[in-house]
Amino acid sequence: MGGAERNARKKRQQQQAARALTQARGGGDTKKIIAIVAGVVVLAALVIGGVLWTNASKNKTEGQAIPTAGIEAPAAGVVEKRDGVVVTLGKPGAPKTIDVYADFLCPICGDFEKSYGGQIRQQVNAGQLQVKYHMVPMLNTRSNPEGYSLESANAALAAADAGKFAQFHDALFKTQPKEGARGYDKAQLIKLGQDLGITGQDFANAVNAGTYDAQLTSEFENKTAKDPSLEQTFPDGSKGFGTPTVVRDGKVVDVKAGWLQQ
Repeated sequence: MGGAERNARKKRQQQQAARALTQARGGGDTKKIIAIVAGVVVLAALVIGGVLWTNASKNKTEGQAIPTAGIEAPAAGVVEKRDGVVVTLGKPGAPKTIDVYADFLCPICGDFEKSYGGQIRQQVNAGQLQVKYHMVPMLNTRSNPEGYSLESANAALAAADAGKFAQFHDALFKTQPKEGARGYDKAQLIKLGQDLGITGQDFANAVNAGTYDAQLTSEFENKTAKDPSLEQTFPDGSKGFGTPTVVRDGKVVDVKAGWLQQ
């Protein structure tokens, strides 16, 4: 084989090798592009799915009737009385009284009701305990849209005027909205009252008008939140008012196992 032929053959081999390398690189790039596109599609699907799930979760209460199944009326002889923004529940002459400060949106208040609400109700029905309920709009900016804490507290006072506070209170905590999510709107609160047997138009009027809104807000901001006797020390070492708060004889109760019996 002459030198010219060998050189030509070598050149052809180099060209073939170069083409093969280019194809290999091109194939790799194509695979990379496909992988990137696939990744973007999957990420977009996850983001869209997450947004849809978040919105669905946030708006879970929309269009839902507040359940009343399992909500029981107080025993015969138990009296409800509203005095300003405080509702007292119990039989006349009950030997012990506690004050309970709570917010219908507060998740810890919801846990408190799950743990102790039934026990409290038993003592009330037995004539051993009176409870003064202070429903405070502490988390009024923590629903979406804002305002559920105040609207639910106002509706509960209107329900007390109709003698249905205990059941209204228990129903709202039994199916409590999530903090940061949508609460129940006024129409849903009115429907709950009707489902519990409130027939008068005064209740709906009071819910729609926010009859007790100003009183609730003033009581909380000017008295409850500033009352040193209601101050607690929180796990992070800070001090202040928080919900739930239980008071007995002017002193904050340490809510722990056996507190109610003690």
